[in-house]
Amino acid sequence: MNNGNLTKRQIVLSIYEENDYQQKDVKDIVQKTLDCVFDALASGRNIELRSFGVFELQVRKPRPGRNPKKPEDVVTIPERVAVKFKPGKELKEKLKKLPGFLALQFIFS
Repeated sequence: MNNGNLTKRQIVLSIYEENDYQQKDVKDIVQKTLDCVFDALASGRNIELRSFGVFELQVRKPRPGRNPKKPEDVVTIPERVAVKFKPGKELKEKLKKLPGFLALQFIFS
């Protein structure tokens, strides 16, 4: 695998290469897992995966915003729901070993 983003296809291939499962079966299981995560978040539920982390829904309050081209115009940015990820204890320990960990702390805090 490369150092870029990890794709669903790469996850499927990694599991397939390390186990004795049909590639199609692995693809279906990975997709069903992602569907469960999607459905849970879409229905307003948080997701807790021990040692990996927690996906939490956060309501962002409405706030005033400005168009940089017309700063005199104030618009209201509406309330929205965002997904926040908080890494678990084991993942945090692994992240501490990455270069630039201090920058990552601010992203995941």
